[in-house]
Amino acid sequence: MPSSVPSPTLGTNGFTAPEESAILTAVLNDFNSAFGGGLNMSLSTPQGQLSQTLAAIIADKNSTFLYYTSQVDPQFAQGRMQDAIGRVYFLTRFAAAPTLVSCLCTGLAGTVIPAGAQAKDTSGNIYSAVTGGTIGAGGTVTLDFQNTATGPISCPAGTLTRIYVAIPGWDTITNPADGVLGRDVENAQAFEQRRKNSVAINAKGTPPSIFAAVFASGADLTPPQVPTDVLVIENPSGSPLTIGSYTLLPHSVYVAVVGGDDASIAAAIWSKKDAGCDYNGSTSVVVEDTSYTPPRLYTVKFQRPTATPIYFDVKVASNPNLPADLTTKVQAAIVAAALGQDGGPPLKIGSTIYASRFYAPVAAIDPSIQILSIAVGTAPSPTAASVSVGIDAYGTASSSNVTVEII
Repeated sequence: MPSSVPSPTLGTNGFTAPEESAILTAVLNDFNSAFGGGLNMSLSTPQGQLSQTLAAIIADKNSTFLYYTSQVDPQFAQGRMQDAIGRVYFLTRFAAAPTLVSCLCTGLAGTVIPAGAQAKDTSGNIYSAVTGGTIGAGGTVTLDFQNTATGPISCPAGTLTRIYVAIPGWDTITNPADGVLGRDVENAQAFEQRRKNSVAINAKGTPPSIFAAVFASGADLTPPQVPTDVLVIENPSGSPLTIGSYTLLPHSVYVAVVGGDDASIAAAIWSKKDAGCDYNGSTSVVVEDTSYTPPRLYTVKFQRPTATPIYFDVKVASNPNLPADLTTKVQAAIVAAALGQDGGPPLKIGSTIYASRFYAPVAAIDPSIQILSIAVGTAPSPTAASVSVGIDAYGTASSSNVTVEII
């Protein structure tokens, strides 16, 4: 006997499943027909219970297939299915990466600081030397250290100051500049945005093609050193172009990059920019063109934007039901949103940061939270609804720069 359970359809509007109530009614009718009619159709009866269970199983199967069909669309794909779509474009999801810090080590000349040597910052985070080196005749050597944990763990200048495992002849360590933030595993939104941008990687001479090439640079290194943010602007005119406080040369391209490997970035820019196009930026790298004999050398320039701390002031209405650890939770929510971990846009090079971007993450902490205001700025005690950073800078967020007031 054929079942009366309605079938899902797959048409121009995609996969459409019947309502679960319609499935339950049809299953009850099937049971009634199977027993010759006159069956008690109450859901509290054994046949009613069995009908509900079977209807739930059918509906769950439909939901699973509905989810699967949505995963073939790059806009909605997640996890394993998004990875599969990425591979069509020869892309793989960025793995989590540690914060990288350039450190000045002092001590006895000739002392070897091996790869894996450890130091500790003032927050208790442990860092290990990436490659190691030897203290020079002047009593110093500059080495890169990376956090032993992955993720965007901040390391402000002057905070990596303790040698964690002593090495005879190695006396002190410090980081003159902020560390380059690590990252968590690339989320679905960021991966999809990178996939869209990668479509231009086969082009040449356009800002999107340079952007795609730079963002993919360093992926072949061990460990991979890929940028976390890129900005590309061209000035095709014969006159200087001023954007904010930065002036681009005539007929030039401006590339600002956070993270990544200098040599890989420069090679990517050189491979995509048009012949005769000038460069901007304070970082210079020599690129070798091996298509000539002997190879020709070209100097490529790009900008390493300055990290600009963003300050937040959050005012919340007083309420006896507010969480006891409200400040800690608000700080964590704002930092996570600033990094894009909530699925929204992260702080980027040359962007305008709106206070309204952070209302939803704070409100989501607890239903008792009533936000009076959120202000942002580049100095403590901010009062503005938005703040902009130049194309040679990018915003950073840390819990110490988030103030919470209960009024």
